Amino acid sequence: MGTTEMVFGMIGGLGLFLYGMTLTGDGLRRAAGEKMKHVLEVLTSSPLKGVIVGTVVTAVMQSSSATTVMLVSFVNAGLMTLRQTIGVIMGANIGTTVTAQLIAFNLADYAYPAIGIGFGMILLARRKVWRSAGQVILGFGILFLGLTTMSAAVAPLRSSAVFARAMRALGANPVLALLTGLAMTLVVQSSAATIGMLLAVAFASPDLITIEVAIPILLGDNIGTCVTALLSSIGTNHTARRTAVVHLLFNVFGSVIFMVLRTPFTWVVTAISPAGDIARQIANAHTMFNVLNTVVWLPGAGFLENVATRLVPGEDIIEEAGPKYLDRRMLGTPGIALDLANQETVRMASIVQSMLARSRKALTEGYTSQIGAELASKEELVDSLNRQVVLYLSDVVAKTSVNESQSMRLAGLMHAVGDVERIGDVAEQLMDSAREKYDNRVGFSDTAIQELHEVFDLADSILERGIEALRDGSARAADEVYVIHRRLDEATDMLRANHILRLNEGTCVSPAGVIFVESMNSLERVGDLAVNLADAVMGKKSPRVDGKTRDRWEDNV
Repeated sequence: MGTTEMVFGMIGGLGLFLYGMTLTGDGLRRAAGEKMKHVLEVLTSSPLKGVIVGTVVTAVMQSSSATTVMLVSFVNAGLMTLRQTIGVIMGANIGTTVTAQLIAFNLADYAYPAIGIGFGMILLARRKVWRSAGQVILGFGILFLGLTTMSAAVAPLRSSAVFARAMRALGANPVLALLTGLAMTLVVQSSAATIGMLLAVAFASPDLITIEVAIPILLGDNIGTCVTALLSSIGTNHTARRTAVVHLLFNVFGSVIFMVLRTPFTWVVTAISPAGDIARQIANAHTMFNVLNTVVWLPGAGFLENVATRLVPGEDIIEEAGPKYLDRRMLGTPGIALDLANQETVRMASIVQSMLARSRKALTEGYTSQIGAELASKEELVDSLNRQVVLYLSDVVAKTSVNESQSMRLAGLMHAVGDVERIGDVAEQLMDSAREKYDNRVGFSDTAIQELHEVFDLADSILERGIEALRDGSARAADEVYVIHRRLDEATDMLRANHILRLNEGTCVSPAGVIFVESMNSLERVGDLAVNLADAVMGKKSPRVDGKTRDRWEDNV
């Protein structure tokens, strides 16, 4: 086999391996539904719990990078604190070793049957859970097929004098071996994949790969896997960036310790692993490093947090994670419980108002990844609060009896919290328009920007009055909502017409016109949803189609 065939075999086998791992992870995530995110948000009250949760979630997701990226997103949204994530990060490093342990069993002989069985289950099963299970089995089959392909491709290395010299050089220079593992993972963006490649070489040439060579490569792999989280943290807030830095510090500090203690660590690995089974020794070394590194650094979580804070200085203004006002002890007192739900809904609306301000800035001044990330984090927080307020209101009904007026108020709050969440969706749509404008290098005329500001002023004003009406139960503020709604409708109708004239006159390009009109429609939608907030205060019922009110302002004045 020539060099070209060997390279192509490695690339093809690696592609099959990564695809199989992706299929397996997707299948497991589908079977788990949204539970993984919920578990990460809720069950991380202590570092030890975080380690357990991180281990389980990563074993399911088949990627420590995916878990850490999710943590960066949650911290950026204010759903988790930096201290909460540290244990989960440690657990994620342990969970990712499951893949290597499975690979070390060398189940290549079962690859084809697994592919056949998995595909058959996907094709024939009617229940979602069985189709997901079939995808997991299919993924494992393709993963081991890729491993077999890589092993076959590198088999000629056994008789290669150049490869033998390279292995001896890595054995003599552990730092070079560590850098080799780091470089491989930087390229592939998956420590599981690079460890899979190492195991493939071990299966093909067990007499050339030694545990002394493999351990520094494994340590480099663990450092390299941090790059994905670091990249995902670009444009996020300070605390989210510190989360990615903690991941890096954990692996770098651990690698330094185990490089110093390399000789006793190697002795322990060989003592607990079958003699001559280099693949099992590599898998065990990978697991032992991450478990022992967690034991060392779990008591030092505060130290990692302090170092990350020093490396990423600055303060964030982060919304308090989770509900601020909901108190389950008040569920038996529906009047107070509804007041608390109302306060949480008002808090949501204030967050949504700040989202709208960011969309305005991105559309009129220019989109940046930072402002996009800020809005995305707030959107996640609003979605989480929406779910928890709705659940709280449902529990009010389930756990106590409510009178007629309380029932009407509860129904109005149910609608209101949904409408607030939809305004957040509108702000997200406006940010998408700003991103499209930036990506396609579309510019607005000064006139168009001035008109956008006028409509944004009206949208902000109507939302402000809607929040006031909801917060204070103010009929006056609700009436102002209806009046501003009429002005907003008139303004958007007129400005859309003005923009069409500019298009006809050639003073505006078509792509800009499309974005401008879509923005007008979105801002008009903010007005419609603000009217729903006023309706909730005034005790009116608005007929809805696809979540949209069809009332006109005249019906409410």
